[in-house]
Amino acid sequence: MNMHVQAAEAAVSISNLSKTYDTGFEALKNVSLDIRKGEIFALLGPNGAGKTTLIGTVCGLVNPTSGQILVGGHDVVADFRKSRALIGLVPQELTGDRFETVWATVSFTRGLFGKPRNDAVIEKILKDLSLWDKRNEKLITLSGGMKRRVLIAKALSHEPEILFLDEPTAGVDVELRRDMWRVVRELRERGVTIILTTHYIEEAEEMADRIGVISKGEIILVEEKTELMTKLGKKDLTIQLQEPIATLPATLTAIGLRLNGDGTELIHTYDSQADRTGIATLMAAVSAEGLSVKDLSTSQSSLEDIFIGLLRDRA
Repeated sequence: MNMHVQAAEAAVSISNLSKTYDTGFEALKNVSLDIRKGEIFALLGPNGAGKTTLIGTVCGLVNPTSGQILVGGHDVVADFRKSRALIGLVPQELTGDRFETVWATVSFTRGLFGKPRNDAVIEKILKDLSLWDKRNEKLITLSGGMKRRVLIAKALSHEPEILFLDEPTAGVDVELRRDMWRVVRELRERGVTIILTTHYIEEAEEMADRIGVISKGEIILVEEKTELMTKLGKKDLTIQLQEPIATLPATLTAIGLRLNGDGTELIHTYDSQADRTGIATLMAAVSAEGLSVKDLSTSQSSLEDIFIGLLRDRA
């Protein structure tokens, strides 16, 4: 896969984007990012990092202070209608007429984007999101989880090429999360580009092809997920001892071993990318100290550990 995507191939191409609000708050600082057609791109970052502002500018809801955004080759400011028609946005809150039915509100949204009536499309969306049996119910009567499903249905009603999910599973039940990811995977198979912002690292870890990390309005990293996991992933080697020890011999401290709290395990952290991890040397040193080993295990750091480390490094 070509890593250097030309802007022409990108579903969304952001160049030197900055946004300063009237208060003087700089929400985005010189952000450049290309999002490929048909990928799932996860934008990770703490609260207030600029995730929602970035989505807002791409969707034409927030005016950029400087820079340019192209969606499907259309400038989001100069060509708002064309670019916005390509985008489905699932916001965090449901607005609209609470006395409308589910069917009416989803159909109406499709019409807003100038798409001709297509009951089969609406029916499929509602069935995919387990909303079909609620189609004639008014929004006001729905539970929180069902309202969230309606938000997703509205975003998909005009068959967008690009779908934005802003914190899609915050406070959502497990069943909805499952349904939603099934729909997302199916959309991606049809070539829809999906961009999600999330706090939930496991969401990015499970779904994303690429991950971008945003902190204080700046993109600090963009990486293929698998590469990020291996490149930054550290492995812990845990050596379980037959008998607990009170203190760690100096020879073992010197080669980077640590003793766990109850003295039953020795832990060594090594880079999973290193050609030679030196485990044989470690084991020989342990045995030279007269310690007998009961078991060995390794575990790799999760994306969460990597993310926390990245933000700490920049603090």
